[in-house]
Amino acid sequence: MDLVIEAPRFPAPGEAIHGKNFRRACGGKGANQACAVARMGMKAAIIGAVGADAFGDEMLASVRDAGVETAAVVRRAEVPSGAAMIVLDASGQNQIVVANGANDTLLEADVAPHTELISRSQALVMQLETPVSGVVAAADIARQAGVPVIFNPAPYSPVPESLLQSCSFIIPNEGEAAHLTGIAIHDVVSAGAAARRLRQIAPQANVLVTLGANGVWLDTDQFTGHVPGFAVTAVDTVGAGDTFIGAFAVQIVEGADIREAARFGCAAAAIAVTRRGAQTSIPSRAEALALKNDSMNTIRPQK
Repeated sequence: MDLVIEAPRFPAPGEAIHGKNFRRACGGKGANQACAVARMGMKAAIIGAVGADAFGDEMLASVRDAGVETAAVVRRAEVPSGAAMIVLDASGQNQIVVANGANDTLLEADVAPHTELISRSQALVMQLETPVSGVVAAADIARQAGVPVIFNPAPYSPVPESLLQSCSFIIPNEGEAAHLTGIAIHDVVSAGAAARRLRQIAPQANVLVTLGANGVWLDTDQFTGHVPGFAVTAVDTVGAGDTFIGAFAVQIVEGADIREAARFGCAAAAIAVTRRGAQTSIPSRAEALALKNDSMNTIRPQK
């Protein structure tokens, strides 16, 4: 559950400043990405854990309303649902502190019962807001079943190289790519260097380094180069990367060219940053396609 306050700037250590517009919004990377898949018109199911509390009730209702199957989500009476404290500055950038709560209880034993669900899926999308052991178990199931693995290593946590090597797609942002490769990213050139390094670690993986407003750098079997973002006025960047991944995943499953799939993801994410919230900001497939196909795009923030 995202707990959000808007502020004119980020506070310095030990400083208290006035904010406004406190709100809560259902989030979580896995849930956001699943909702993005569903909004783009494809069936999605989520494996996860929430507390047996009001936040858990609300988050499950949110993803169900988006069309996501939640039968594989467990409820934990002994721990609270995960929560994130988010400060948004005047430019729409964010600082986030996450308390994982029930997410930290999702272990390999919780993934194993869903072998059939993973095996019959067209893709497995994974993040790192749950323990690595469960993520590795899910990737192993997918690999054995020939299911493509789309891995978003966020929030960053050290992972075994064997996990990276089991992925079909690895999609970090600048900071995550820097952690994975040791290469600081400050422009598309350095993003390209990090992507090349990541492909040396995981040669079979297609690598996409997302660059926020600057789009995404691709190092893939089909195309290597920069796919630019769309010019929009951002009000809230929370969930934009998750929107990109969900939209991109749908296009890949549908057989789209990888460059076009990335452009579609950029369009969906661009619309999302003009709206407040995480899941509430995800556009429809029609909206994302309209922006993707409009070379003279102008997207204004929602009031």
